Amino acid sequence: MPNRIRIVKLTESERAVLEERARSQTLPKREVERAQIVLLSAQGKSNAEIQSVLGVSRTKVQRWLDRYEEGGSEAVRVDLPRPGAPVTITPETEAEVVRRTLEAPPAGAGTHWSTRTLAPLVGVSPASVGRIWKAHGLQPHRTKTFKLSKDPKFVEKLHDVVGLYVNPPERAVVLSVDEKSQVQALDRTQPGLPLKKGRAGTMTHDYKRHGTTTLFAALNVASGEVLGGCHKRHRHQEFLRFMRSVVKTVDRKLEIHVILDNYATHKHPKVKAWLAKNKRVHFHFVPTSSSWLNLIERFFGELSQRQLKRLAVTSVDQLIQAIMAYINRRNVDPKPFVWTASVQHILEKVTKARATFEALH
Repeated sequence: MPNRIRIVKLTESERAVLEERARSQTLPKREVERAQIVLLSAQGKSNAEIQSVLGVSRTKVQRWLDRYEEGGSEAVRVDLPRPGAPVTITPETEAEVVRRTLEAPPAGAGTHWSTRTLAPLVGVSPASVGRIWKAHGLQPHRTKTFKLSKDPKFVEKLHDVVGLYVNPPERAVVLSVDEKSQVQALDRTQPGLPLKKGRAGTMTHDYKRHGTTTLFAALNVASGEVLGGCHKRHRHQEFLRFMRSVVKTVDRKLEIHVILDNYATHKHPKVKAWLAKNKRVHFHFVPTSSSWLNLIERFFGELSQRQLKRLAVTSVDQLIQAIMAYINRRNVDPKPFVWTASVQHILEKVTKARATFEALH
């Protein structure tokens, strides 16, 4: 086919409109592309040249030049109706999809609805069910875990811990402390393939276990620095050993406020005795079933995602080296986790959750 040159003629006002669309960062890509096709044609570019510049098909170039000549700039902005029967989903059908989705599926249909299991029951396609779910914000395939604290001192402890985050005492260090137990030293059964263009990195689904370790960690809430130590077990002996090492790193002139969960190890008689002798160390316990209040959990999540999830090691020693290397690298330029939720906001959410739970049960 010859290299066809088809020059459209533009008025000044039409050119201004099309140039504005072609430069737009907010319009849909298809509208920007159509405006560019017309402008390039007006500059004397052939269809083949327009194809090459924009990376579009010859059919698309011809279609939108035809549309422009027929109806001007508005014709290349509005999509014409597509052939075929229009989609007809009545409001009643949509309401039925929503109603059934909010109910449990029948026995034998699984624990939750899918588009394919619900579609035949309401007489629409799975794609239509998916569109209705999206419009109504329904996601039957997803669940979120929760647990409401029954701690009688929930509000008191909440004020205490959040207060340390948002308004820490002067001449004091606030540490968020916990242990990540049973960290497994895992090795893959076969070597994986590295990441390359067009292919994700690979790793076998099965693995070999080479033992476990427990990471004790203390997050300096103000600086973001993390102090860590790995031990074979997580008894009160190991916890005390770790706390002694942490205390040695803090200036003797500063008070030490430690945020902890309610694990029995943290409340062992020998721990209490050590605490009584170290007057500058103060323990602050989060409410029961509220580990989300302890900022060190954010670090544990980061460690799992960035270091442990894909790690392959053949011994516990290698695992410990990898953990400590990550902590050391992080401490070169530490970033603190900034607490933003107020006590009032948290209490409102908890109160709403309790009311919802009680209404359903």
